[in-house]
Amino acid sequence: MKSLHLAILAVGALISQSAAAQSGAAQEFFIRGATVHTASAKGTLKNTDVLVRGGVIVAIGEAAGAGAAGATVIDAKGKQLTPGLFGGLTSVGLEEIAEEPQTIDSTLNQKSPAWDQQWRPELDVTLAFNPRSFVVPVTRVEGVTWTVLAPSAADSIIGGQGSAVTLDGRFDAALPGSRSLFVQMGSAGARAAGGTRAAEYMLLDQAIHEARAAGPIGPGALLHAAGREVLNRYLMGGRVVFEVDRASDIREVVAFAQRSGIRPVILGGDEAWLVAKDLAKANVPVILNPLNDLPADFDRLGSSLENAARLQRAGVRIVFSSGDTPQARLVRQLAGNAVAHGLPWDAALAAITSTPADIFGVGATHGRIAVGQSADLVLWSGDPLEVSTLADQVWIAGRSIEMKSRQTELRDRYVEKVKAHQAR
Repeated sequence: MKSLHLAILAVGALISQSAAAQSGAAQEFFIRGATVHTASAKGTLKNTDVLVRGGVIVAIGEAAGAGAAGATVIDAKGKQLTPGLFGGLTSVGLEEIAEEPQTIDSTLNQKSPAWDQQWRPELDVTLAFNPRSFVVPVTRVEGVTWTVLAPSAADSIIGGQGSAVTLDGRFDAALPGSRSLFVQMGSAGARAAGGTRAAEYMLLDQAIHEARAAGPIGPGALLHAAGREVLNRYLMGGRVVFEVDRASDIREVVAFAQRSGIRPVILGGDEAWLVAKDLAKANVPVILNPLNDLPADFDRLGSSLENAARLQRAGVRIVFSSGDTPQARLVRQLAGNAVAHGLPWDAALAAITSTPADIFGVGATHGRIAVGQSADLVLWSGDPLEVSTLADQVWIAGRSIEMKSRQTELRDRYVEKVKAHQAR
């Protein structure tokens, strides 16, 4: 009954979003006098103008003012402007209520024992993305304009595929070139593989052999024909996200990926700082949660709040993700805490803007404030990495997003009731 009650409460929010999701057409506007954090080699530009036309940034600086005739003027008054933020690897749009299975589309559970598995790399959770999810506006009013959908499998090492999606409410939300394959390793993968980490590589080698085989596969195959075709594409330089934390496992994953023709990304990486030089040499990025400190299990005994700073100093590209879908909007808190533990401010901003865009293949259009980029922008009330700062306005592809969500509506509703009571 609790799940049903929560689902009913969500219906009103879903209905009220239909207009808000498409809250404005792409505008021509001119942001005047902002402190522009470009998240690029140009760094931070003081008292700078930005011109947006047709959903794209067309000019920055003096050139913006010269071409701004007829554009709507937004006086930033020195406020800080950043690219739209990356929400991490999430199930935004795939999960509404954790206690209601009908609202969860992120996990494939075939209930297969380890000795009778059927892996399904052809699964692509992007197809289940719901842009009208009530989680979407809750996330984007905090400055998060895009995320990567991450699938999982309860009984398989390979979870399936996911893509980057924009959060402006459009149905065709997937960003081209971002599709990735997700694989769980370490102790979690060992459980799915029969109890030992060695079996993870044994099964992966079998799957690769099947994918590369010219003829049909006999009994006991891990993959269907469609899965063989998909996996084979990733064996030709495709992006594969390996969820793994232990330092020794990270080294083995990198070596395995290099042997197999895979382009690896490490997700988790709580002990990645211990093998930072190896990761830098192999040019393997790490998606991590910089708040992880205490060893939650035996894979993460070396967890450290300085993980991000140590990796960055070693030359490893880093990205922040909490893995917590309802709290994806708090990605700024991850970045701010990383700064508090030694990471340079600009590197922290890059970890939630330009670096994830580059890693997931959308850096040409997203992640920076630069001419030709999609106008995914956020104007802030203060330092964007301070938790007390609010997003004054968010734009996605040049569209102004209505700064309203289920949470803000509940807040306003009850704040007014309190005010009315106090006025009696």
